[in-house]
Amino acid sequence: MGVPGEFEGEDMGRKFKSMDGNEAAAHVSYAFTEVAGIYPITPSSPMADHVDQWAAQGRKNIFGTPVNVVEMESEAGAAGTVHGSLGAGALTTTYTASQGLLLMIPNMYKIAGEGLPAVFHVSARTVASHALNIFGDHSDVMACRQTGFAMLAEGNVQEVMDLSPVAHLAAIEGKVPFLNFFDGFRTSHEIQKVAVWDYEDLKDMCDMDAVQAFRDHALNPEHPHARGSHENGDIFFQHREACNKAYDELPAVVEKYMGKINEKLGTDYGLFNYYGAPDADRVVVCMGSFCDVLEEVIDYLNAHGEKVGLVKVRLFRPFSIKHFVDVVPATVQKIAVMDRTKEPGSIGEPLYQDVVSALYEAGKTGIKVVGGRYGLGSKDTPPASAFAVFEELKKDEPKREFTIGIVDDVTNLSLPEAEETPNTAAPGTIECKFWGLGGDGTVGANKNSIKIIGDHTDKYVQAYFQYDSKKTGGVTVSHLRFGDSPIRSPYYVTKADFVACHNPSYIVKGFKMVRDVKPGGTFLVNCQWSDEEFAQHMPAVAKRYIAKNNVTVYLIDAIDLAAKVGMGKRTNTVLQSAFFALAKVLPAEEALQYMKDAATKSYMKKGQAIVDANHKAIDAGATAFRKFEVPADWATAEDAPAKLTLEGRAAIVEQVKNLLEPINRMDGDSLPVSAFKDIVDGQWELGASAYEKRGVAVMVPKWDETKCIQCNSCAFVCPHATIRPFILDDAEVAAAPENLRTLDAMGPKVKGKKFTLAISPLDCMGCTVCVTACPKDALTMVPQEEELAEQQVFDYCVSRVSEKPEAIAANTKGSQFKQPLLEFSGSCAGCAETSYARLVTQVAGDRMFISNATGCSSIWGNPAATSPYTVNAEGHGPAWNNSLFEDNAEHGLGLEVGYEAVHNKLVSDTKALLEADGVSESFKAAAQAWLDSNTGDAATSKAASAAYVEALEADGSDAAKAILADKSYLSKKSFWIFGGDGWAYDIGFGGLDHVLASNRNVNVFVFDTEVYSNTGGQASKASNLGQVAQFAAAGKVTKKKTLAEIAMTYGYVYVAQVAMGANPAQTLKAIQEAEAYDGPSLIIGYSPCEMHSIKGGMKNCQLEMKRAVECGYWNLYRFNPAAPEGKKFSLDSKEPAGGYQEFLMNEARYSRLTREFPERAQELFKENEEAAMARYQHLLKLKAMYADA
Repeated sequence: MGVPGEFEGEDMGRKFKSMDGNEAAAHVSYAFTEVAGIYPITPSSPMADHVDQWAAQGRKNIFGTPVNVVEMESEAGAAGTVHGSLGAGALTTTYTASQGLLLMIPNMYKIAGEGLPAVFHVSARTVASHALNIFGDHSDVMACRQTGFAMLAEGNVQEVMDLSPVAHLAAIEGKVPFLNFFDGFRTSHEIQKVAVWDYEDLKDMCDMDAVQAFRDHALNPEHPHARGSHENGDIFFQHREACNKAYDELPAVVEKYMGKINEKLGTDYGLFNYYGAPDADRVVVCMGSFCDVLEEVIDYLNAHGEKVGLVKVRLFRPFSIKHFVDVVPATVQKIAVMDRTKEPGSIGEPLYQDVVSALYEAGKTGIKVVGGRYGLGSKDTPPASAFAVFEELKKDEPKREFTIGIVDDVTNLSLPEAEETPNTAAPGTIECKFWGLGGDGTVGANKNSIKIIGDHTDKYVQAYFQYDSKKTGGVTVSHLRFGDSPIRSPYYVTKADFVACHNPSYIVKGFKMVRDVKPGGTFLVNCQWSDEEFAQHMPAVAKRYIAKNNVTVYLIDAIDLAAKVGMGKRTNTVLQSAFFALAKVLPAEEALQYMKDAATKSYMKKGQAIVDANHKAIDAGATAFRKFEVPADWATAEDAPAKLTLEGRAAIVEQVKNLLEPINRMDGDSLPVSAFKDIVDGQWELGASAYEKRGVAVMVPKWDETKCIQCNSCAFVCPHATIRPFILDDAEVAAAPENLRTLDAMGPKVKGKKFTLAISPLDCMGCTVCVTACPKDALTMVPQEEELAEQQVFDYCVSRVSEKPEAIAANTKGSQFKQPLLEFSGSCAGCAETSYARLVTQVAGDRMFISNATGCSSIWGNPAATSPYTVNAEGHGPAWNNSLFEDNAEHGLGLEVGYEAVHNKLVSDTKALLEADGVSESFKAAAQAWLDSNTGDAATSKAASAAYVEALEADGSDAAKAILADKSYLSKKSFWIFGGDGWAYDIGFGGLDHVLASNRNVNVFVFDTEVYSNTGGQASKASNLGQVAQFAAAGKVTKKKTLAEIAMTYGYVYVAQVAMGANPAQTLKAIQEAEAYDGPSLIIGYSPCEMHSIKGGMKNCQLEMKRAVECGYWNLYRFNPAAPEGKKFSLDSKEPAGGYQEFLMNEARYSRLTREFPERAQELFKENEEAAMARYQHLLKLKAMYADA
């Protein structure tokens, strides 16, 4: 029952394997789990995914059965399922974090109250406050300390493996549920080489009598009982106190199982562990991954004559005063308690308060105790932070409350940290750092490298991956360490032997990459530049560092190589091969063979051609680099003059300069608290993305005006609004840059004017969607540098060419002359979601409210300081907000209800003003016209509101001034609710249904990717039969939910299903009709996604929509309650034209099932097609029914 394919190592006979904390927790939990009730949330989802995959493969737990995995519609639902399954006598587990864990809290009280042996494995993550943060701290688990769950903490991947069994074993015997937690990302996603439990050893420790007693006490009609009664004030209190004994006895139960583990492993795990000098005078109390950093620093300080130590908290609840006090050295004078959470308004954070209480209870009141906050939202906590804490404790009066890792220049709570601190990592550790572009495969390649080194040598390994807020196309930084001693350095690499820059734009932008290379280290740059061009692009500060620190520089052109060997834009394999050749962690020949084996294993499911391309890339990369001779004058390189000043609104310019620029340089860590003092509430300016000019596309479109027919199809589909048509008058043409190319504008309304197609090479993502959409081959992809001169044309047109109302029309061509108010977002190249959202802004952007569900569309929709939503010339644009994942529809309704409340007050104030004495006739006319316009369309409302404002200003009375104070509430607004299928079909469905049923005038747009795209690709109820996704490893067995028809049953909801690439005109018409409809509307847009693995990639996104509709996989229709009888329902797609199975095989989300479960695939795909054909017949019946109505 061991785990196959690992390096054999010495750890009491256990096998070693490279894995992250999530996999370690999943491995252990699988052994003790019969049912897993799950729901995805970052960063916990991989735990449930591992369990699902192992169950699909038939892996058995210690009871001899595969785990029964049940995906629910929300975490609240998952907790209910866990509760029910436990009640029926099955050992049940779940995996969650952050808001997901908080949704489980009501059930946690129930599970604990009923003494059920649940285990919740939590990769602890920040709870959203002024902003969402998907990274790690303890704010979620600390919100659960009052539920009655025991709480067990681990600090690194090996501890997760070793100690997670304690949670299961103690829950079974102690009859108390456990929350087993470790740091999100820092531990959950850090890859380490760990010794792995054999299931026989875990079975050996399990009290099978206690398991049987649990089953015997479970609910069962053969020995029926009732639980969950209601009690009155006469008995509830006494009954609640009856559980005390279980909690009093639990520390001993936990200690017993830690003892069993220590016997097996030779470890010394305790409820609290002390590390450091036995006679320490200064001690830190902490739990989680920061403990490993503290240990490194303690070793250094004690070796240099100081006396310091650490108390590691493992069992946080129940908190045993005796066990805590027993490990604190008698010599301690000062203690700093470190909490990875913030509780505004409290005396101190939770662990601090517990330590103070524990010492008081134990009579140890002579010890000075202070509290520190650290690591919120995965803020890195390097040794410098740990040194600062011990330094502070030297003071007679250390700060009672402090922070580390940041500069707090507002409340001055932060401790000063040294610029340079000693290297505390284990001697001989090789450290490497890779700067990649999200989606270029850098992260995947590094995970692969780590596994190769970990599994084929006796070296210890560590890998951690840092991301920005973009989807694919963002910055990724991989931090890798290898060594002969165990690695306990859970912080970023800043003293690297090898640094690689995988994207040349980072050099141009001046990212601080070289500063992390150790003196004498290696710097590898992937670029298409000559040596001269490279020297030209390198910032002077980097040149000086390279020359003064004897850094060896290599250049490699993996961009051309990858294309040559059939890898397209994925340069990762070439670069990974170069790394092994240069870093010499392994003999190069061996490394290349291991890489080839890994590529075969990883990509076989995608077909032999992809495997072959990878093998070619591996061979090519091993010799493709060249050494760059560093010129001697680099040592005295002089800084270039400062950049030109920014243009734009004062507020946005300030935001860009002070916040966006450092954040985009991956230097946000340097920003002090004062940088945010004016935006405490997290409210940002719109239009910041236009200043990024990321320049990440290697290839961009070139316009051939001689072939262009001015159809604007390219702009209509562009996900990033980087290709735009403009109509120019003579004066605008005359003032334009010389390289402006124009055509005579086509169409009677723009006769005599010029047409141009402006392209922004620095904003383009290189997706090629525009090229596939062009009917006349007027666009071709060329290297970005060839088109850079076009940037000035684009910038001129955007800032200096006026919008021409006469060109704007309600058709696909005319719609694109309207300024898009969503531009240059961080969505994936080729993204369908942003194409739809951008089009919505061209219909209603200047008057839009957007409530956005958490998910892809909120991540690309509002990254900090970088809003891609923008404003028009009047300064109007979408007002955007994200509440939660589950409550998006309700939140959107709240925006509408709130706006209407203020608007209605203005209506009553206006009516009162009309009845007042001395009001002029002209004022009365304007006021009445405004009142009447409230039932009209948006254009009427806008004009009447503007006229009424003029009349109010002319009136000048106090009553008029009171209305003018709220003049932004006068005109009709458009309320939109954006979100993905995970929200609309699953977690938010109840709220969405209620909001649609409310009959309020709100518009819902669902970006249907048929999968939870943002959390890594889990199945939703929008996923289809046979589709492989996380939580559906063997293919989904139920058909897709027909959300559109459910909404149609109300009869008063406008409903449309659209697919832009299949029928652009129908998509636009649906948006226009929904916006015009005075009532609720629902539009569901088919959104091919990176997660679908479409053949040829996302350049075929729009084409894939066309194929989906043609074969009948996706249907286009509209239901308009406002249309005349007999015309309410229109079926806009034709009879399926065949090719259904070929369509499925064009996407790896389906085709991979044929390789993994061939017979099942045949069966499910047949069902999928049959369901699609039946659905079309059903739609024909609907069409007939509504035609007869």
